[in-house]
Amino acid sequence: MKIQEVAAQTGLSIHALRYYEQIGLVTPISREDNGHRDYSEDDVYRIRFVTHLRAAGMPIAEIKRYVELASLGEETYGERLAILEAHQHAVEQHIAELQEHLGIISRKIAHYRESHQKQLVREQDAEARR
Repeated sequence: MKIQEVAAQTGLSIHALRYYEQIGLVTPISREDNGHRDYSEDDVYRIRFVTHLRAAGMPIAEIKRYVELASLGEETYGERLAILEAHQHAVEQHIAELQEHLGIISRKIAHYRESHQKQLVREQDAEARR
């Protein structure tokens, strides 16, 4: 599969795909005789997984470590699991913090709506008395 197709499927730019390969976030991509990258379905799957890890806030160095371990085979299963579990825990903590912030924002919105509604009632009462 050509790099343009992979970019369209993953939502990454061609530059980002090349960069991910250059810094080791994805394993080296096979090349055609003319030197163009030839992505397999497995390559695209791994790129999508890396993209999800980045979107979930995993640092590049940690993703790189995960990819390196994955390339070493099944004997690194435990280490890879530990990396993913640690990041899962960090994401869950972040979600909990965001939920707390969202609760505060929601309460403030409710306060403003209630205050605004009371103001409208006062204005309507004042109009009715005139």
